[in-house]
Parts: sequence; C-alpha cells; structure tokens
Amino acid sequence: MTIHWCGTGLSAIPGLRRLIASGHPVTVWNRTIAKAKAEIGDLTDDICAFDIDALGAALSKDDVVVSMLPGDWHVPLAELAISKSAHFVSSSYIAPEMRALDDKARAAGVALVNEVGLDPGIDHLMAHALVADYRASAAFDPENHISFISYCGGIPKNPNPFRYKFSWSPLGVLKALRSPSRSIRNYAPLDVARPWDAISSYTAPLPTPESFEVYPNRDSLPFMAQYEFEAHWPVKEFVRGTLRLNGWADAWADVFSEVESLTGTEGDARLKEMSDQFWDENAYDDGEPDRVVLCVGLKAEKDGDVKWHKTYVMDAWGDERGTAMARLVSIPVSLAVEAVVDHSIPAGVHAAPSDPKLISNWMGEIDKLSQHLQVVDHTA
Repeated sequence: MTIHWCGTGLSAIPGLRRLIASGHPVTVWNRTIAKAKAEIGDLTDDICAFDIDALGAALSKDDVVVSMLPGDWHVPLAELAISKSAHFVSSSYIAPEMRALDDKARAAGVALVNEVGLDPGIDHLMAHALVADYRASAAFDPENHISFISYCGGIPKNPNPFRYKFSWSPLGVLKALRSPSRSIRNYAPLDVARPWDAISSYTAPLPTPESFEVYPNRDSLPFMAQYEFEAHWPVKEFVRGTLRLNGWADAWADVFSEVESLTGTEGDARLKEMSDQFWDENAYDDGEPDRVVLCVGLKAEKDGDVKWHKTYVMDAWGDERGTAMARLVSIPVSLAVEAVVDHSIPAGVHAAPSDPKLISNWMGEIDKLSQHLQVVDHTA
C-alpha cells in the first residue's frame, strides 16, 4: 500500500510531513519537483513530477490517492483510483460529479473521502458531535425548535486596513463574492445573490467574547440531512457561513461594487487584475501569523425557553509550526488517509465521518493544532 500525495501547495505540507514522519509509504507528486523538495526533501526523496498517466502506471490495489490539487483534478483522479481499485481523499466539497461515482466506488470496494479539511471538514465533525450530544441529552424533544450556525474564517492575526490578508491567489476569494447562497432564517429559506446582501454580526464565545462580521455561503440546506436532522424538526435557523473581521464590509465596499458590475471575458480579465493587485498589497509577509476562527453551534428551544445550547469554538494562529490554515486543512486530510488505510471508512463517496470513535480521535488531534478549542455550554 502506497499513499500518492498529489500537490505540495501551502495548505498541504503539515499533513504530508506528518504521514511521512509517521513511517507511511508516501510518493509525492508535484508539478515542480524542486518546490516539493524544498518543502519535504529533508524527509523523503520519493518525489515525482505530476502526470496523471505516470500516476496511473504507479497505482496498485489498496493504494490511496490524495488530491491537494485544484478542484478540477479531483474527479479525474477519483475515477483513476476506482479503475485501479485504489482509494481517494481530498479536502474539497463533494461536487455532483464526485457524488455520481458512489455506485462505482462501492462496486470497486474503495472509499472516496472528501470534505476532510477545515471548512469543510472540522466543522462537519463538530456538527455531528453536537447533534449526537443533543440527541442523547434529557433535553431532546422532536418538537424543539432548532437553530444551527457554523461560521469559519481565515483572518490576519494582526489586523490590517483591508481587514483581510491572502495566503494564496485572491482570485478564488473574488470569484466566491459572485456566488449565491441559501440558508434558513426565521423558518424560511433565505436566498442571497451576493454575500454583502446578508452580512450580520456574530459574537464568538471565546474566553474574551469577540464579534465578527458573518455571511452565509453556498447552499446550506443539504447539510441538514448530512448532519442527520430529522425532516419533521422545526428548524428556525440553519446556516453555514464565512467569518470576517469587523470592518471588512466597509473596507471592501468598493470591491463589492466593482465585482457586481463585471461580466463576460472582460470581467474575468479585470478580476485577474484585481487579484494581482490584492496579492501585491495584502499578502502575508514571511513569518507573519494568520488566524483561523471556527464556531459551530446548536440550540434547541421550546415555548420561548432555551432547552439546550452548545457551541464548539476554535481559535488558532500561525506559530513556529507554520500557518494555522495549513495545519487545520492538511492534518485532518492525513487523519482521513489513515482511516482509509485502516478500513475505518467504508466503500463509497463520503464526507467527514459521523462515527463517534473517529470524531473523538480526530478532535483529540485537532485540539493540538489550535491555541484554543472548547465546547461552550450556554445553559450551564
């Protein structure tokens, strides 16, 4: 069994180094061998130039393909893995084309595991843990009204006037600003065309409570089933969203206006220009600490009274181990790889696990990656 780790970008290194240092057989595939050697050459010389045909020739039954490459590579690599009776792991959201591989993966007896990074990933673990805790509590009642929030953001540890800094190309962030979202607010779907149309304030229950600007992203609604909400539960609020420093919306107001006006190929070209400018002006300096804040909360109410309310809150920042973002994305990926190798995840297409034992084990490791991680019981 060999782990074929594809991609050695900024968010990939801690998890990759962890697997190699733990003695797992790992072959590293990267477009530029020299860049890979600069990151992990002290641990291994098993580094190859990435080529999907060469990877296919090297794959054997029960190997694991890890894709830390851009998203359009995930499905082709997953299909290649299935054809070789090998497994697949990525940190990215499950695309419809990936979901469609479920039957083939099951027939081949291989696991295609996605959504095992930070967000999505760690947030899923927290959500599953909260729902299981609530179901097991004396407060559980199918008639309780449920509110769920999940807010995650990478933010500068030392705030700047732009209220944001970039670890990699800003183009992805700019494109995300053009994406609609769907969530639940006041028992009804809330459809939002652009993030800035739904910015609100959230106070994170950190040791010293801290407020942030938050907004919904993507389509939150399918995650109710993923988190095993019952269809008959009255859901007052359900939102998965992005967290930003206070003042972000004001600092980005001109960006929002311009992004809204851009269309077609000329608009795409302008987005690229904006991306280059933001990278020049607001990239992290070498050694500058980033910060990640993640809050996942579940509240149950009945007749106006709060019956149960707990929130996972995590605060992490860059230190001598590297960036918080890289740790929190790639270490969970490495944990998923080990779970696949141990056959702890069944065949088929899966997101981050709901299995209590895996959640407990993974959260124990994640606790070491952050400077603060706790479950706050708001009713205690």
